[in-house]
Amino acid sequence: MFSCGLRFLHLLAGRSVRAIGFSTLVIGGVSTVWAGPDWPEFRGPQGDGIARGSKPPVEWAEGKSVKWFQPVHGKAWSSPIVSGGKIWLTTATEKGTELFVVCLDAATGKVLVDQKLYDIDRPQFIHAFNSGASPSAVASGDRVWVTFGSPGTACLDASTAKVLWERRDLECNHYRGAGSSPILHNGRLYLNFDGSDRQYIVALDSTTGRTVWKVDRSIDYRDLGADGKPESEGDWRKAFATCHVAEVGGVTQLLSQGAKAFYGYDPETGRELWRVEERTSHSAGTRPVVGSGMVFFPSGWSQGQVLAIRPGKSGEVLDVNGTNSVSGGLSMVWRSKRNVPKKPALVFLDGLLFGIDDNGVATCWDAANGDVVWNERIGGNYSASPVAADGRLYFCSEQGKTTVVAASREFRKLAENQLGDGFMASPAIVGNALILRSKSGVYRVE
Repeated sequence: MFSCGLRFLHLLAGRSVRAIGFSTLVIGGVSTVWAGPDWPEFRGPQGDGIARGSKPPVEWAEGKSVKWFQPVHGKAWSSPIVSGGKIWLTTATEKGTELFVVCLDAATGKVLVDQKLYDIDRPQFIHAFNSGASPSAVASGDRVWVTFGSPGTACLDASTAKVLWERRDLECNHYRGAGSSPILHNGRLYLNFDGSDRQYIVALDSTTGRTVWKVDRSIDYRDLGADGKPESEGDWRKAFATCHVAEVGGVTQLLSQGAKAFYGYDPETGRELWRVEERTSHSAGTRPVVGSGMVFFPSGWSQGQVLAIRPGKSGEVLDVNGTNSVSGGLSMVWRSKRNVPKKPALVFLDGLLFGIDDNGVATCWDAANGDVVWNERIGGNYSASPVAADGRLYFCSEQGKTTVVAASREFRKLAENQLGDGFMASPAIVGNALILRSKSGVYRVE
């Protein structure tokens, strides 16, 4: 199933990460030159799932528009990122006892790196639906950063695959496995750690790995959750979301969602600017999107809602149920309780908000007021976040179906494409190519 080169790499997997040189891991000498742009982190260059200027295909199948397929060992749902002509992703053994970083040549699919970073003797419990390598990598220039949550975070030289620094002391009980991806902004790496035992967000110096600041979540977790169960049981304190840096209302803010609350922080200092509380849901798992001066996000599991909020001034707190709000600029503009995604993130495009729930119902909202423009069942189950390019939306299902629809006020299904054994990871778009990670490998479709 695997190439000879990949089998050889597996023989090296037991060696120390620092003992495996990148030159040993190059197949065929020098990799093919890549002329495409980058997709350097989860959900792309701007973190919103949109590939501006790209024209990926509408239709494909096995033997049609598939440029290459490369099997990847292990069980992992981290989304592929692309930087400098290389695709970076992580993988893990079924029980999360061995954690790897993998690099492919974006032009040919050849394996450049298959490197074990960590052996974990006693891994935390990982829910069967999750994996030991679900957080995505992030890259910039000659460096790439990977995290597996509490088991470890590392910075690698993108040319040599040498580990430049690592952190093994950022801990929490992920309870059902890690899911939050790191983001990079102005030389800092931001990571959410929302476990059953502790909940915090941390900013690391991307060059050295040192802690710039670390801030505990400020919400007061009460004795009981919305269903009457103690919040200390884990789910009511757990989150899987990825944070986001954006300018909203003329202020650059770090937007970060934990369990039962969504926060705005000063990215330089970690000072909490404002907080929105939503106590009827938990285990938030998406990355927020921003548009028209508002922030949009699904609030999580249980009684989740799609919320549109307008950030406020420092110190303001809003309870979406209206019981603990501080007057001022912070406000909830609208909410929607219908077909709320739990795992797939949203797409904001041209005044419209698009999403797909976990059970295959796609929705278009008017971003200004929350009115449902259209609501259509396209079928399947969904964990991957949709992406958009050239006026189209791409929804990739857990069954391997990608449905392409027009990103417009009129619902128009353009194509259904079946490929591979299912998608848990979100796609990347580089140039006119889709990089799709299935449960067993990576495709380039163009």
